[in-house]
Order: sequence, then C-alpha cells, then structure tokens
Amino acid sequence: MDVTTYTQSNCKNAFVDSSIPDVCLKEPCVVGVDEAGRGPVLGPMVYGICFCPVTRHEDLKKAGVADSKTLKKEAREEIFDIIDSKNDFIGWALEIISPVFITTNSFARPKVSLNEVSHNSAIGLIKRAIAAGVQVSEVYVDTVGRPEKYQAKLEQVFPTLKVTVAIKADSKFPCVSGASICAKVARDKALAEWEFPEGTEILTDWGSGYPNDDKAKNFLQNSLDPIFGFPDIVRFSWDTAVKLIEKKCVTMSWNENDEEQENKTPSILEYYAKSVKRKSSDNDPPPPAVLKKHFFFSERSLSNSTDF
Repeated sequence: MDVTTYTQSNCKNAFVDSSIPDVCLKEPCVVGVDEAGRGPVLGPMVYGICFCPVTRHEDLKKAGVADSKTLKKEAREEIFDIIDSKNDFIGWALEIISPVFITTNSFARPKVSLNEVSHNSAIGLIKRAIAAGVQVSEVYVDTVGRPEKYQAKLEQVFPTLKVTVAIKADSKFPCVSGASICAKVARDKALAEWEFPEGTEILTDWGSGYPNDDKAKNFLQNSLDPIFGFPDIVRFSWDTAVKLIEKKCVTMSWNENDEEQENKTPSILEYYAKSVKRKSSDNDPPPPAVLKKHFFFSERSLSNSTDF
C-alpha cells in the first residue's frame, strides 16, 4: 500500500483509493466501514471502506478477511494483498486523519468530538464511493456511540440505501472486516514511514501508541519540549498528553490590553464618524471626528505613517 500522499505532509488529512472494479460500476454493491487507531495517543486515525457486488459479498471470506484486531501484522498485510489483488470485484478507499487535525478539533470552540470526526469521515468515504460511480445499495458500519442513533443519522443522509450499524460489525460482515484490515494496514504503514517535520532526532520506538503502553509512555516523556510541547505525531488533547504538558512544560500567560480589548461586543456604530452638533450661526467648519482604531490595527501594533 502506498501512503505517500499522507506521509509527505503528515500534518494534513489524505485520501488513498484503489481502482474501481468495472463490475462495481454496474451491479448493486455492499460497502463496509471501519476504522483503525481511534484510541492511541500517537499517530493518525484511519477510516476505511471496502466494497464489492452484493452477489459476491460472501466471496470476501475466501480472502481470509477477519477483524483486524484478531490478526497479527504479517497476516493483515497478506490478507490486504489478497484483497488488493482481487481488483476485478473488490475496491477500497481510506481517509488518513492526522493527529494535528484530531487535536485541533478537540481544542476548537465549540469542540468537535472524536465521534463527530469519525461520523464525518465515514459519511465522506461513502459519498466518495458514490461520486466515483460505485453502485452502493447496502452499507454496514462498525458503530461509534449508540448504534441505533448512528444508524438513524446515516439513514437520514442516505435515505435510499439499506444501512446497518452494529456493535462488532467487523466480526459479523465480511465487507466491514475488509475495511478494518485496509485501515489497520494503512495506519501501520503511515507510522512506519513517519517523518518528523520538526527536523530533530526523536525516539521512534513507541510500541502500539496506546496511552497504557510503556513504550508509548517513554516516547511521550522523551519527546516533550518544555516550550513547544510534543511533536505533531502526538494528539495533544489526550489526557495522557495534557497531564504531561501541565506537569513539565513552562506555564504561559497571555496579557490582554484592557484599553484595546474590551469584553463587550462593540457596536457597529463605533466604526462610523459621529456627527458634531453646532449652532446655526456658527460658520466655522466642524472639528474632525475622532475615529476609534479598528482592533485589526491595534492588535498588531500598527500605526499611521506618512513617511515613504
């Protein structure tokens, strides 16, 4: 699997797609959806879909598909190679979601939860398959959150499709198992080829990347900079990372200029010149109106200049 579209700029999300089998452009297809890397504090989360004609759904079992979490790395890669080689009736697509994207959404106001990021990715991949011409008729999804609520959401987005959301769907439906394997192989590949844009020599033995993994804990301890925090491979918003930052990093304080930045929302009238009342007998021109400097200029300490 080639994931260079992601690894060449691993702070951004990226899509990786197989070719579309001709039969999938003509016959009704099943689509399975699953992810890999939801829980780790290190690395990307990968969402994947695997699709094939409805009439050949059971043929996926012959490729040996199973829940990726029950398979060793070598077995997953062998099965993925089989899936990828059967491109006459099987297709797949992936979205590799950067840890920077996950962190940014977690700290956003309002916060975008990991569940919402997951839902958006799954919906986006299904739409991507439909836009590519795949004749999607059935969708099977490994649940994130309550399955009945997630299924209702997907049925609203895709009212013409048969949608099934289930717990442990990766062990029940071959297409979901295939998506699970594709996603896990892609995450392993992205981590193995990870390049640190920080440009420093950093320990790369991080184990599984899960917060309770001793190797992952050791990586976090040794890669933490007291000023800049962690490298981009770390999800800053995970509790494990937050606690280390609070304990070992330099405390930052941001001073606001009370005169320039008031807590109240300014009225739009403040940006217009105020009229000056004068007596009808006064023939002198009115004094120039005093305009309040826009916060764009005050925040950047910009002032008027007449010297060029």
